[in-house]
Amino acid sequence: MFSRQQSLATRFVFLLIICIALLFVDHRYHYLSTARSWLTMAVTPLQWVSDLPSRVFSTADELVTSRTELLEENTRLKARNLILEQKVQKLASLTAQNLRLKELLNSSELVDEQVLVAEIIGVDPDPYVHIVTINKGSGDGVFRGQAIVDAHGVMGQVIAVNPVSSRVMLVTDTASRVPVQVNRSGYRAIAVGTGSKDSVELVHIPDTADIKEGDLLVSSGLGQVYPVGYPLGKVRKIERTPGEAFAKVEVQLMAEVNRTRFVLLVFRSDEEAVPEALPEALPEAGREEGS
Repeated sequence: MFSRQQSLATRFVFLLIICIALLFVDHRYHYLSTARSWLTMAVTPLQWVSDLPSRVFSTADELVTSRTELLEENTRLKARNLILEQKVQKLASLTAQNLRLKELLNSSELVDEQVLVAEIIGVDPDPYVHIVTINKGSGDGVFRGQAIVDAHGVMGQVIAVNPVSSRVMLVTDTASRVPVQVNRSGYRAIAVGTGSKDSVELVHIPDTADIKEGDLLVSSGLGQVYPVGYPLGKVRKIERTPGEAFAKVEVQLMAEVNRTRFVLLVFRSDEEAVPEALPEALPEAGREEGS
């Protein structure tokens, strides 16, 4: 069989016959099952070694792919987290804004005059001037000398009107004058802006005046600018100096002058009349035109 004299065809036919015989015997009598099991165990390590490079490459590819996917997913999650945080901040802002609008609505229901909601869109950069800009103008019926209030009290008056915006002088400005009266006793006085952010002062108050700390001051309606009955503030401190004819009265404002964003423009039945209480010391060219 294995001699060099035998041809390749003879060897092939002989081996083919042997293979067919073994297949027939194994299929019919199962004599080779034990031998096949031992051969399988013998070649298993060889199969594992031969498959090792493929498995190592596959594992490395999975690790690289998993790390890339994790980095991409982490980036997406970070971006989504930033978006959600931004939405939460916006929601908090909208919630606070909604509360302020509700306060304005409740405030407008308590007054007899017609009101218009406006938004503060600008603040004068001069630290010595307390003037803001609102988004309502002559096209909305706003007029010079019109009173401005927020949900808590008097804020100021319009000093210049444009078609789509207006400039408002706050009660804290040094040129501001607000006629007020003590709600408890009816004593009348003038509240003057001092440049402070949250307070004004009463001028020319005699020591014998019926004013106490904690008294509520409301607009008296004199001067045809601020309608009667709007709260301005509460007396925070009274200083009486011996030998002086007048006391110094400091008033804590009710209005959130430096925090509120939405205000109410108050319309009166006599709005056609030209107000008489606009501050004469107000420079026309500088403050009306914002130059």
